[in-house]
Amino acid sequence: MINFRAITEDNFDAIIRMKRPDDEHFVASNAYSLAQAWLYRDNGDVYPFAIYEDDAPVGFMMLDEDLDERCLIIWRIMFPEENRFKGYGTAAIRRIIDLARESGKYDFLLISYDPENKVAEHVYKKLDFRPTGVFEHGEIELRLDLK
Repeated sequence: MINFRAITEDNFDAIIRMKRPDDEHFVASNAYSLAQAWLYRDNGDVYPFAIYEDDAPVGFMMLDEDLDERCLIIWRIMFPEENRFKGYGTAAIRRIIDLARESGKYDFLLISYDPENKVAEHVYKKLDFRPTGVFEHGEIELRLDLK
C-alpha cells in the first residue's frame, strides 16, 4: 500500500540516490527539490515526502499549497527507472487526491508536465486532470477539481 513519509536521516540517502536517466529532462533531481524545499521552508507551504510501498521507498513527491487559493500543487513527483510502470505514480496521486479531499482545505489540485513526457500525460489525464490552458516554463498545467 502506498504511503508518504517525511524525509529523515533514515530515508534521506535512499531518496537522494533515486535518479532518472541522464538524458531525461522531465524532472529535477531529488537533491535539487530538497534544496528548494529548504529555501522556501519559512513560507511553511512546501512539503517534500518519500513515497513508500509498504516499508520500501519507491519515489519522491513535493507538494506546495496555496491556502488563499484553496489549491494544492503537486510540484514534483519522481520515480527512479526501476520503479516505473509499476502503478506507483497512479497510486500516489490517487492517495494525494483522497487526502486533499478529506482535509477540506482545497478546492482543486494542479500539476504540470513536459509535453514530451507522454507517460505523465497519460497518468494525469487518466486521473481526470484537465488542461488549464496555461503553458509555463515549458510545461502544460493541468487541474483537478475536488468538489
